Amino acid sequence: MQRRELIDTAAVPGGDELRLYRRGDDFIIAIGGNELMNSRMSGSEEALAVMSCDRLADSHAAHLLIGGYGMGFTLRAALAALGPEARITVAELVPAILDWARGPMADLSANCLDDARVDAVVGDVAAAIAEGGGRYDAILLDVDNGPDGLTRPANDRIYSPAGLEVAKAALRPGGILAIWSAAPDARFTRRLIASGFRVEEVTVRARANGKGARHTIWFARR
Repeated sequence: MQRRELIDTAAVPGGDELRLYRRGDDFIIAIGGNELMNSRMSGSEEALAVMSCDRLADSHAAHLLIGGYGMGFTLRAALAALGPEARITVAELVPAILDWARGPMADLSANCLDDARVDAVVGDVAAAIAEGGGRYDAILLDVDNGPDGLTRPANDRIYSPAGLEVAKAALRPGGILAIWSAAPDARFTRRLIASGFRVEEVTVRARANGKGARHTIWFARR
């Protein structure tokens, strides 16, 4: 087995250190003892985009907010699913993540950040949501391993009842809040329902070939 090589590290504002590893042709991003993402497992991150776009009334000119660039799987899948008039705002808290996309992971990113439909901003997705003002057709969140602040404790507010109300206000009528999770969470499902969303909870596989761990995506419609 090939050894894992540390490529770079990056500080998460208010959180722990991210570490980028390479093992052969594969990349891994980890925090603490948790592996956040692996380039071999993109299926559920792609499903977050594809299934969200499938649920839009009109994807031709939709405006999406993606929270967390990660390895770009969600962004690339959204670009493939949306029309030429669509817009995607990507809010990434850690500048190094975008540097990695244009540096060691350039082949993986396939220049998706340079697509004319994409506006990549360095900043807290919670701030982008708060400034939404009913402009988004969908908000796609994959900033933690579930509805709690894994990468940094401040993210807890995104999933709180108050945070969900802010997210609902950032969506257009009928808009969708989609949240990726490594595991189901019945309490969070009830919280979404209590916040007035129409909720659909879907189980997807980690790998694009339909194999791997089971992950959860909530599609909460305003």
